[in-house]
Amino acid sequence: MSLLTVGSVAFDAIETPFGKTDKIIGGAATYISLAASYFTQKVNIVAVVGEDFPQSEISMLEEHGVNSEGLQIKQGEKSFFWSGKYHNDMNSRETLVTELNVLENFDPVVPDSYQECDYLMLGNLSPIIQRQVIERLHKRPKLIVMDTMNFWMDIALPDLLETLKVVDVLSINDEEARQLSGQYSLVKAAKKIMEMGPKILIVKKGEHGALLFKEDHVFFAPALPLEDVFDPTGAGDTFAGGFIGYLAQTHDISFENMKRAIIYGSAMASFCVEKFGTERLLNLSEKEITDRVQRFIDLVQLEGSI
Repeated sequence: MSLLTVGSVAFDAIETPFGKTDKIIGGAATYISLAASYFTQKVNIVAVVGEDFPQSEISMLEEHGVNSEGLQIKQGEKSFFWSGKYHNDMNSRETLVTELNVLENFDPVVPDSYQECDYLMLGNLSPIIQRQVIERLHKRPKLIVMDTMNFWMDIALPDLLETLKVVDVLSINDEEARQLSGQYSLVKAAKKIMEMGPKILIVKKGEHGALLFKEDHVFFAPALPLEDVFDPTGAGDTFAGGFIGYLAQTHDISFENMKRAIIYGSAMASFCVEKFGTERLLNLSEKEITDRVQRFIDLVQLEGSI
């Protein structure tokens, strides 16, 4: 089933305790699309880059089954660029440079060939742009999932609240859930956020796993203990791509299947952090993914009775 992904395709420069990179490909839509491509053959992308963006990187996305018809290339302009430095605990980071460039005046265009999408994944962008994409679709997708961050809560809260009214699933981290709701308890935070519009809330807790809320139901997925975490950049977007990709593959949006999708999303995110940028996501085998998912399942399986 077709999946439409909206977000940034960009350059990142990253420094962690394990090393640093020059400009490498990044952006929410990049990570989401790559992760989702392992589950569904129809991944359409809406994004914008400048003329400085290499054709080789666009070809890489296309080789992974990502349709780039909706990727605008702005001549005479530069692509979005972010540079950051992670501290020793790898949970906190410092933004060194943010250059909006082509994103500053991004007007999303949804090609006719994308109009019949069944699933829509709104990567982290201005909530105005996210809502524009929904409004420019001729029919509502079966499921709309949205990611956002504290930056938009700080500078565009009214627009964010309007967009929340028209999405089905919101994916944010625990700090953002507390900021958006004004509640410290994540259970209380979830209830308040779901009153804003989304029927389902995903709360990402990094190395401590993820929570899935719907009405009074809660599901917890652990994070996989890894020997090495080289670069957390893009892990949340990779998680989202695995989640929505699995739902698109199975064409089942029940709460029970979303539990499984959370595990698949977590598995994909665990690959992402093992190398810098998108490197680890480029040539995964089906067996690698299946084995990684099984490791997640084994974490929580109990034998016998308690």
